Amino acid sequence: MYILSDNIISPLGFTTSENYQALRSGHSALRRYENLWGLPDPVCASLFTDDQKARLQTQGLTFFESLAVASIKDALQRHPIDVGSHRVALVIASTKGNIQDLDTDGTRVNLADSAEMIARHLGITTTPIVVCNACISGTSAQALALRLMESGHYDYVIVNGTDCVSRFVLSGFSSLKAMSSAPCRPFDIDRNGLNLGEASATILFGKTCEDEAATWKATGAAVRNDAEHISNPSKTAEGCLRAIRALTDRYQDSVSMISLHGTATLYNDQMEAVVLQKSQLLNIPALALKGYYGHTMGAAGILETIISLRCIESGETLPSKGFEEIGVSANINISAAPLKTKGQTLLKLISGFGGCNAAMLFTKNEGVPYPADPTRLSCHSMSISHTVALSSEGTILLDGKAIDIHEKGKNMLTQLYKQYIGDYPRYYKMDILSKVAFICSELLLQAEGTRDKHKEDRAVILFNHSSAVVSDRNFLATIADEFYPSPSVFVYTLPNIATGEIAIRNGYHGETSFYILPSKSAEIMNKIIDASFRDKAIQSVITGWVDCDDENHFETEMRIVVKG
Repeated sequence: MYILSDNIISPLGFTTSENYQALRSGHSALRRYENLWGLPDPVCASLFTDDQKARLQTQGLTFFESLAVASIKDALQRHPIDVGSHRVALVIASTKGNIQDLDTDGTRVNLADSAEMIARHLGITTTPIVVCNACISGTSAQALALRLMESGHYDYVIVNGTDCVSRFVLSGFSSLKAMSSAPCRPFDIDRNGLNLGEASATILFGKTCEDEAATWKATGAAVRNDAEHISNPSKTAEGCLRAIRALTDRYQDSVSMISLHGTATLYNDQMEAVVLQKSQLLNIPALALKGYYGHTMGAAGILETIISLRCIESGETLPSKGFEEIGVSANINISAAPLKTKGQTLLKLISGFGGCNAAMLFTKNEGVPYPADPTRLSCHSMSISHTVALSSEGTILLDGKAIDIHEKGKNMLTQLYKQYIGDYPRYYKMDILSKVAFICSELLLQAEGTRDKHKEDRAVILFNHSSAVVSDRNFLATIADEFYPSPSVFVYTLPNIATGEIAIRNGYHGETSFYILPSKSAEIMNKIIDASFRDKAIQSVITGWVDCDDENHFETEMRIVVKG
């Protein structure tokens, strides 16, 4: 899968070249703000100015949508394709989209609706797919693109990551005590938290290109779960380590640079140091870009990949801004000065809430063959072993047979939990989306008759239309009048926490992913599940549609799909 063109739009510039030159000049977009949106504490963030917003705004679109459209248009101008073809897909990575409009009854708070507006404005006719996988969304979107193209579903995939900073998001991260009011300092001994940033980044991927030797290509991707905690990374780096090992067996000796997540939080940076030490990658030059942009959420995995590839082409990493003295347990190869790089392979790492981790490899031909892995490229048949369908109106079918139930809505879920599960008190802490997904997964596993802890070959991949809107509304209520943002509610505003809860319960270390679609589409869902089996380690998937309008209205159809 070749990179045919790219774009970055951030407060530092509206093209990739403008951004890269700004970084080379040592510029950072991070600024300190007092009383921003009425927040009680000072905030350090990378935000677009009013003038920049006016230049980017497209009539009829929200700013979030305008930002994505502007980035995609620039990438397409650099490599025009027939966007109206059924062989072109649009994949958008975002964590919260237009969430700032939730309290004003904005018409497109839902990410699926925004994705449709973006696709329509660009003339794209295929159904857009939104990846909502917390901080790893941008890298997960690229992994999906690679697999969809390997599976033969598309010839081109436009991958865009966009997120805007809002009072909602700032309040949430603040409640987690994860924010720094000064510019962040990834991996530094004095680091004390992250900053947030706004950006949009786009990569146009194609199956072929005119000059293969001069073009970067994605050569591998893996998504793995820690199966430990919904908001803290594994201290032993389980998920990230598994993701790296899924890729570097063939490429370990050729990695020339590592692009780190580097949030500047105590736990994330330490976890990445552990994984580099365990993977014997401490000597490889590493780069952390959050000191320039802050954490750009859904855009991060794409933006940081683009900049990192530019660094390798120039033969040196950029300085990791804010870094002075190593503050993690392993002596990783990161520096406040540029580091020389040799070779043509990038390893991108990223981690996020819900226990999710992703790793991705990019290579550029230099006369060195990179052999295809036939277990990833071959097609696999799929079969359904067990199914469950649940309606909040009081009906539930397990493998087509009705389960006797006399309650409706959330009381129905409680009855099912007490009657069929009963041994996992954490259930009562979950939001409604996670509860519904959890109950259905438990019934599926009981039908399967096994509960193999610590399975590495099982994925959990869920879909819906409304993301985590119930938790969104609940969190908004905590910051609307009296300001008391709830960290426990905020975490559940990320829909992929539902997949993380299932992984934690069962010790699943395979892929966990969450996708948002304009409507329930068996065709799109099957394409994504088929594509997930391109990961040779994945042998089965707990998957399906889990949508919730409120605490008492939900619709679920889940199943276990087995490879072969």
